[in-house]
Order: sequence, then structure tokens, then C-alpha cells
Amino acid sequence: MATSDVVKRVRKYEAPRWLTENLSLALVLPGLFFFLSFVAIPLAYLIGLSLTNATLGTMFQDAPGLWGTVFGEAEFVGVDNYASLLTDGQFYRSFGVTWLFVATSVVGKVVLGVGIAVVLTHHWVRGKRLMRALVILPMGLPAIFTITVWRGVFSSARFGLANQFLGAFGFESIAWFSRRWLAFVSYNVTEMWLAYPFMVIITVSALQNVSGELHEAAKVDGAGFINRFRHVTMPSIKRPVMFASILTAAASFQQFLIPFVFNRGGPARANELILLYGYREAFEFRAFGEGSAIMLTAITIIGLFMIVAATKGELAEGAHE
Repeated sequence: MATSDVVKRVRKYEAPRWLTENLSLALVLPGLFFFLSFVAIPLAYLIGLSLTNATLGTMFQDAPGLWGTVFGEAEFVGVDNYASLLTDGQFYRSFGVTWLFVATSVVGKVVLGVGIAVVLTHHWVRGKRLMRALVILPMGLPAIFTITVWRGVFSSARFGLANQFLGAFGFESIAWFSRRWLAFVSYNVTEMWLAYPFMVIITVSALQNVSGELHEAAKVDGAGFINRFRHVTMPSIKRPVMFASILTAAASFQQFLIPFVFNRGGPARANELILLYGYREAFEFRAFGEGSAIMLTAITIIGLFMIVAATKGELAEGAHE
């Protein structure tokens, strides 16, 4: 069949009337289907589960009716699971250490990411493209692989790279995961490594848009590198860095793999971040209702944090224009 014949047939084709009248709805439906399948329905189930006393023994027992099909023999307890969190000392400990982890890791990620980005955009540096490719290489590695490698770095065994480094300077080996704050430091170092490529990408893009004329004017006025960075560079990259900081803060709040792989949030649950706390309540202690309540509390806190941070940081400024 000639190409001209195909074109003629395509031009003669008319879409069904119902499709042309509801085209916008037809385009939205696939995305709506996947949203309901992977977000809305699981979230609704999690909310329902948090209002029950579901355990391993009750969840998989046959019970009559729709309720029994979904929740087994679990009973409706209302907000009792949420109320119990208010008297749970481990919840407050987990909540506090999570926010401390977010604060310290974000500061470290911003300092490391901005520092590397400044080096990679400096005119003295040669081979910038190759160096940028190497710097963001960790972003392409699976998180579980990277975290497992860092667990080996901080291992108290003879091959532990951190202890070998200390031994080179005459210091004794340290049991990193057996001491609360040393384990916390190892969490932060690993989190910085996981997130710094993202910070570098955002910051490098922002630095490339900083006006060179402003720098030249500052040089003429006698400003050194530090003063130019404070008064020219930082104001120019403030909003992109703040945007990246908010996103990476939310990611830190959701960190689960690092404490889980390193030492299960130990020692003695002292470094149990809130997602790990909810996971252990549900899957190790078999309290699915309480675990669901913890997870929903974490989701709510993350959502409120993102709203407040975006509003106070004026990140949506001009979006209505």
C-alpha cells in the first residue's frame, strides 16, 4: 500500500464522538488508575489498619463480612493506637533522634555538596566534565549496595577501613555500631554520601547562572574570595540550594535502610529512626495496628514539613504568574 493511501485513510478517520467529547478525561484516567492502585488504595488501607488492634494472629484469621475479609478478626479501636504513642517513650526517642538526624545530615549534605560544586565550577579546575561525571557516579548505584559498602567501612573487624585509618595514626580500633553517637555519626556520613550528588547537580546548575560581571565588580572593589562567595555567590544560589535542602531533608526523614542495615537502630534502639520504629512494631513485634499508626504519623509530619518549608522558603513564589 502506497504511503499516500495510508495518509488519506488517516485523514478520513474520525474518532468516536464520546472520545472527542471526553478527551481530557480519557487522558487523565490512566494516571488516575495508577495513582489509585499504588497510592490512594494502600494509603486508605493503612488508615483503616491503624484504627484496629490488628496483629499477626488476627489479620490472617477468617471472619465473616467485608470487614473480616479485609482485616480478619481485628477489632476497631478508634484512635487508641495514636493515643498509646503519646505515652510511649520509644516513640519520643525515635521522633527526637529522627529530627536530629535530619538536621545534622542536611547541614552536612549542603556543606559537602556546595563545596564540591564550587570546586567543580572554578576556573582553575581542568577536566570539569569528567570530574562532574565521576562526582555524580554514586547516584547511579543501588542504595542497598552503597549502604552495605559503608557498613564494611565502619566495621569493627580488622578490615574496617575507618579503623584502619585510625590505626595508621596510632589510635585504637572503635566498635562504631556499639556506641550510640558513633553509630549516629556513621549514619550521617553514609547519608551525606548518598545525597551529595543531588546537591552537587543543583548547585552546579545554579553557579553557572551567577553573573560574572558581579564577580568582576566585586574584584575591582577589592573583595576577596570569601567576601565574593558570601555577598555575590550565596545570594544568587540561595533559592536552588534551599529547594534542594528541603527535598533532601524529606529524604533524610524517610531514611530506613541505613539504620536497618548497620545495626537495626541500635545500640538498644537508641538510634531507631521513626520509619524503622514503625517497621519493627509491625513486622518484628507483630503489632500491625500500632505500626500503621506510626507510619501515618510519619507521613503527616513529612507532609506538614514540606508545606511549611515550601511556604516559608517562598519556593512557590511566582508559580501563579
